[in-house]
Amino acid sequence: MERAEMLAYCLAKPGAWLDQPWEGDEVVKVGSRIFAFLGSPANPPTIGVKCGPSREVADEWLHRHPDDARVMPYIGRSGWNTLRLDGRIDDEELIEAVDASYDAVVAKLPKRERPTA
Repeated sequence: MERAEMLAYCLAKPGAWLDQPWEGDEVVKVGSRIFAFLGSPANPPTIGVKCGPSREVADEWLHRHPDDARVMPYIGRSGWNTLRLDGRIDDEELIEAVDASYDAVVAKLPKRERPTA
């Protein structure tokens, strides 16, 4: 999957918006929280998403895709992984991962920040 396609998919989610909290790095947020880390367009195409409620659950991605999934630095202990967009992970699986990350983040938002659509 191309980075631009993934960015467009993320931004099509209800309430999603693009932010650049760090110079050159792009993230997609819903409310005040990040649900997808896309990094810099200059880097290899990856997406950082919440892959489970715990590190143990998120580790399933590492076992299924040892060459294309890795623990995200700093927040990996909370179930976040980095997935390669140009690797062997099917586009459908990548989409499912984004959907699950979005749903997990929306569920933790205060009601006033949750999208209405």
